[in-house]
Amino acid sequence: MEREEPLVYIDGEFYPKSRAAISVYDHGLLYGDGVFEGIRAYNGVVFKLREHIKRLYASAKAIMLEVPMSEEELMNAILETLRRNKLRDAYIRLVITRGVGDLGLDPRKCKKPTVIIIAEPMLSLYSKESRLKGISLIFSSVRRDRVDATTHQIKSMNYLNSILAKLEAINAGADDAIMLDERGFVSEATAANIFIVKNGKIVTPPTTTGALAGVTRDFVIGLARKLGYEVEERDITPFDTMTADEVFITGTGAEIVPVTKVAGRIIGDGKAGKITMRLIDEFDKEKVNSSNGIKIQD
Repeated sequence: MEREEPLVYIDGEFYPKSRAAISVYDHGLLYGDGVFEGIRAYNGVVFKLREHIKRLYASAKAIMLEVPMSEEELMNAILETLRRNKLRDAYIRLVITRGVGDLGLDPRKCKKPTVIIIAEPMLSLYSKESRLKGISLIFSSVRRDRVDATTHQIKSMNYLNSILAKLEAINAGADDAIMLDERGFVSEATAANIFIVKNGKIVTPPTTTGALAGVTRDFVIGLARKLGYEVEERDITPFDTMTADEVFITGTGAEIVPVTKVAGRIIGDGKAGKITMRLIDEFDKEKVNSSNGIKIQD
């Protein structure tokens, strides 16, 4: 039996996917002027929904974009979108654009922001095989945007910086790229945070390098400490990464993915590390725990 066409929420209304549309004058399309969140639902629980919404509002504040709904209203709209699509396991894309304006840059011409919520069956950026075998990364020549420029501390719709690095990885035959900050220290992957393990200690770059304060990143740090591992947030060099015992990335789309090759160097024994695999196992248990999110039926 063919599945019904997904319904997309736009400004309080639901439209079939094939008819969901916004104006070509929307500044989200014209200038990437807006913010977004990628969110997951597992077994009827929207993982860390409140944390995602708070980050969205922080990003919106940074670009002086007033979200036209309260946090509770926005969360309820997400839950209703999932209910209408009969989804318990899903990937959710929440987008707030500046709204319809003219062909000029002036944000004041945009009278009302556009709110879009898309919910689809679970998205997997990496296969189950990748989670077992690990992925390969290169160091991109594209530097992460400065913290006083279009910083990735703001989860904005402007992802060209990441896309250029992703293209470089594709052309090099790698799965993804590590992006360095303006000083040459490791910042993050194109759409995921990065961790290394050395002598049993887990290390990740601070978000002051311009990396996004990842919701999954924060959860994994807490989970690792709960399991008894020491976690340190400090600058990481390319050398640190290439000579680490283990490397892994985290993100809403990625979850936790082992890295077994960096810039042609084999990491550890070339297999997913023991600490990484333990974190994956524990994450898979915790992500369906209702205490770590909001139930769709609540």
